[in-house]
Amino acid sequence: MALPAGIIETDALVIGAGPVGLFQVFQLGLQDVKTHVVDALPAPGGQCIELYADKPIYDIPAIPVCTGRELVAKLMAQIAPFGASFHLGQIVTTLQKQDDGRFLVETSKSTRFLSKTVFIAAGVGAFQPRTLHVDGLATFEGTQLLHNVPDAAVCANRNVVIFGDGDEALEWALKLCAAHTDGHPHKAKRVTLVHRRDAFSAAPQTVERFRTLVQQGHIHFAPGQAVGIETVNERLTGIQIVDPEGQTRSLPLEMLLVLQGLSPKLGPVAQWGLDMERKQLQVDTEAFSTSVPGIFAVGDINTYPGKKKLILCGFHEATLAAFGAMPIITPEKKVLLQYTTTSPKLHKLLGVDSQKLA
Repeated sequence: MALPAGIIETDALVIGAGPVGLFQVFQLGLQDVKTHVVDALPAPGGQCIELYADKPIYDIPAIPVCTGRELVAKLMAQIAPFGASFHLGQIVTTLQKQDDGRFLVETSKSTRFLSKTVFIAAGVGAFQPRTLHVDGLATFEGTQLLHNVPDAAVCANRNVVIFGDGDEALEWALKLCAAHTDGHPHKAKRVTLVHRRDAFSAAPQTVERFRTLVQQGHIHFAPGQAVGIETVNERLTGIQIVDPEGQTRSLPLEMLLVLQGLSPKLGPVAQWGLDMERKQLQVDTEAFSTSVPGIFAVGDINTYPGKKKLILCGFHEATLAAFGAMPIITPEKKVLLQYTTTSPKLHKLLGVDSQKLA
């Protein structure tokens, strides 16, 4: 059967590029299955990168301590031999089972897959930016309104207003402001940071540097909350805020950076016809299959008796899910348990020289 142009055929599609999703890629790779991976974030890592990139993790087997960033880097190195294809910055919007048993999957960027199996490793949901709920503001998404900054050049010589109180918001304020004194070509003309009160959740040293530059007049701080926007000729020219005293004021701007962190949303998963309990996917514990054969769920997205939301438990689930998927992916082959210590086949897949190990 001829497929419409642009559809990617694959044996396995992994939804979610957090630690468990990455380990799912590894376990499928050991079965000689190449995967495609979709994630809403612009880079792999999931919660590890977004919530505790530089915080210590102590319960990963054989690693006494590592940060979330370090764990993701190690997992990426581990899956490198298998050549997984990543499709980042997009969420899966539709998933439909076809007459031949495969799944037609489409993302928010119109990427389409036809896959024999699907592994949902979406954690607590797809991370999406916390935005400002102001009428008319969404019109400027991607032009004058940004929730992540791809390059400081977009703010060069512009009047920039930043909303947020965490590390990302304050660090961008510092970065754009620091250019005022070092001749950086991407310096902003003016930097104003807005937060509802004069208290911040960023690292203490970052807050200290921010306050120093505010005192020196290099950065402007405006306590308050957004209530409206101002436009001229279909261009965003200002944002209105209400300060803690209840007074409304207008902040002129050319670029608006809303860096208020991310929040997980279950999203379209709830419409895929899978059995759920309290917004989690019900699975068996033999292969971590959902109520739809061919769709597996691993990590924090699933639930079963005795479930523990730990990364190491997700690793175990991903292992059994990979074995459970093989009768669907290659029903003609018998799956044997092999060990990476001694198996020449696994050594070949991993790019290991078996003779040197002998």
